[in-house]
Amino acid sequence: MTDKFSPSRSLVHYLISFCGITLGALLAALAIRIFLIPNELIDGGVIGIALILGRLFGNSYLSYFLIALNIPFLFLAWRYIRRSFVIYMLVATIIFALFLSILQKIPTFAADPLEAIVIGGVMLGAGAGLIIRNGGCTDGTEILAIIINRKKGFTVGQVVLFINIFIFSAYGWIFHDWHIALRSLMTYIVAFKMIDIVIAGLEELKSVLIMCSHPEKLSKIITHELGLGLTFIKGKGGYSGEDRDILFIIVERLDLAELKEIVLREDPSAFMAIENLHEVAYGRTARIALSRKARSSFTKRLIGKR
Repeated sequence: MTDKFSPSRSLVHYLISFCGITLGALLAALAIRIFLIPNELIDGGVIGIALILGRLFGNSYLSYFLIALNIPFLFLAWRYIRRSFVIYMLVATIIFALFLSILQKIPTFAADPLEAIVIGGVMLGAGAGLIIRNGGCTDGTEILAIIINRKKGFTVGQVVLFINIFIFSAYGWIFHDWHIALRSLMTYIVAFKMIDIVIAGLEELKSVLIMCSHPEKLSKIITHELGLGLTFIKGKGGYSGEDRDILFIIVERLDLAELKEIVLREDPSAFMAIENLHEVAYGRTARIALSRKARSSFTKRLIGKR
């Protein structure tokens, strides 16, 4: 039996993570050098502050500002979060700063404001998303937000939003131009949405809890017609006090309508609770939701056993 935690396996995992961080840092640096700086746009967080300082004192110092501003947050992460995270953050910050320095002379793209906001935001968000997905971070304000959340109870999103509103407001006030502040805010929103897409993926997964009269029969029909795996959860009716099985299913968004149709066709009185899923992780031997390609062969095997 292969050991999951063998040194060779760990080394491959680290190499894949650092390659992902490197690619993400390259994309983010390209976005900043090609789209953001020429159009006087900034991002939120530490990168936004570094871009403000770069515009004030020279963009050639941007890499140094980025590293210097992240140093206090590295110490905070070391003390309050976990030390392994500090290593990934340090690597991501250094690689990102290195690319910003190397790409200093790269030709800019003559884009109108809308193109710069959309394309620059998408590239920046894709790069930041790859860095985060592989365990890294280049924005120390999120570390501060996590610490404040633990000590004061404010959510991470609330703290980050407050910090970024202050940064964009300061940018408009320093340069007496609120148009660039608003355009930067739009760029940040595009990048933020792109980060979610990169981390969660384009597949929108849903979790469905189904309470029905005949769960055994319904489970076989769902498995046969959709090729979906499911789980039985033991439950008890709060009003009736009866023991009952609840079906738990993870399904792709495109299959949700068909799943609802099957459930209500078989049991019009069935109850379904549907929620959005951010991510599903599983081992090599545990496949919760089968891909469309696998369903046809799965169904054929199922029919063959009958």
